[in-house]
Amino acid sequence: MTNNFNPEASDIQAIFNRIASKYDDLNDRLSFGQHAIWKMMAVKWSDPKSGAIALDLCCGSGDLTLMLAQKVGLQGQVTGLDFACAQLQIAQTRQENKLPKHAISWLEGDALNLPFSDNFFDCATMGYGLRNVTDISRCLQEVRRVLKPGAKIAILDFHRPQSDLINMFQQWYLQNIVVPTAQDFSMEEEYAYLIPSLAKFPNGSEQVNLAYRARFSEAVHYPLLGGMMGVLVLKK
Repeated sequence: MTNNFNPEASDIQAIFNRIASKYDDLNDRLSFGQHAIWKMMAVKWSDPKSGAIALDLCCGSGDLTLMLAQKVGLQGQVTGLDFACAQLQIAQTRQENKLPKHAISWLEGDALNLPFSDNFFDCATMGYGLRNVTDISRCLQEVRRVLKPGAKIAILDFHRPQSDLINMFQQWYLQNIVVPTAQDFSMEEEYAYLIPSLAKFPNGSEQVNLAYRARFSEAVHYPLLGGMMGVLVLKK
């Protein structure tokens, strides 16, 4: 299937900067509060240990970053990286209010060119980021490079269901719930990109194949919510 949805990285960056102030409230409303549960699952599957050095890639407003920080504890270190500076500002404020004593660094950066040395992190997470990078294979290669041998990353994102019936429901939900809800937040244009981005995003088995091509030693995709969500767990 051909698809002409090929936004530039700068266009995606601009979207996430614009929606920063309303991002969490809108996601909570659209997922009926379930996104917090999915994020906790992703953190658990990344296998964070007390005292670990952890990365939250495409961290947004910091949900997964803060969860990782709680798992690695006061002796651990977490870096939240995102290319949207407006999201990072919100994330830093949230940390100051919730986990002021934890060692968290907020860094503006590119998921396709990570500013870290090889074999640096003990674990990593990525929430709603892989679908938005302009080169998924390059992103996976960079993630593998900065993980220590045996380390894991858990990647949470929206997916296209394999079931025709659930796929029909997802399309109805996006058209009749997501976009109108975004309109209530004055963000209809920003969230309309979800539909074409899902159509282009590789399904679970395709993501597993891409991960093995990036030389991960293990790759498992866990479908959630009938395949409308999923977590890709990779081990270096």
